[in-house]
Amino acid sequence: MDSKAISSARVVAIWIAFATAIGVPIIAAAVSPLIAWREPIYIMAGFAGVVALALLLVQPMLIGGYLPGISVHGRRRVHRVVGGALVAAIAVHVVGLWITSPPDVIDALLFVAPTPFSVWGVIAMWAVFAVAVLAAFRKRLRLRLRTWRTGHKVLAVVIVVGSVVHSVLIIGTMETVSKAILCGLVVIATIKVLVDTRMPAPPT
Repeated sequence: MDSKAISSARVVAIWIAFATAIGVPIIAAAVSPLIAWREPIYIMAGFAGVVALALLLVQPMLIGGYLPGISVHGRRRVHRVVGGALVAAIAVHVVGLWITSPPDVIDALLFVAPTPFSVWGVIAMWAVFAVAVLAAFRKRLRLRLRTWRTGHKVLAVVIVVGSVVHSVLIIGTMETVSKAILCGLVVIATIKVLVDTRMPAPPT
């Protein structure tokens, strides 16, 4: 097998693995018996949370350039689109839960909920919204590129830690093993991109 064929096979393998990492947890959640007889709004809210977690894997994969076949410009553009989708998914998740159980959501937002996973979820939510606001108003705020990147990285860590802990502590829509694998991949990809972006560029 020549080098071109090996390279093509590697690209296909990476995309298949990436699609599997995202698709399996979503499919497993879709067939979960725990959502049987639930209200449609509750199911929608739960799936929005699952999608949000999956999108957290997409972001570091894009920024790190770990998904082959996408240009640098394309990665940045898709990263922004996925960021917007992440904000939308979280909004649907929270609004759906609000409709089904307003007192629980109020307690979570006020950090008085008796369930620890609520605190972690709210922290991650506000960090996501903070990134979105900073991205939207970065030019008006006249943030230097270094300041923006540092703030973005710090908030990204908060988002990942909060979201992963939130997801792991919940016994609900997601299947346990696939959820654990997805959470692990999100953490690994985030750590890798943080390390890689700290490394100096190779000499030309």
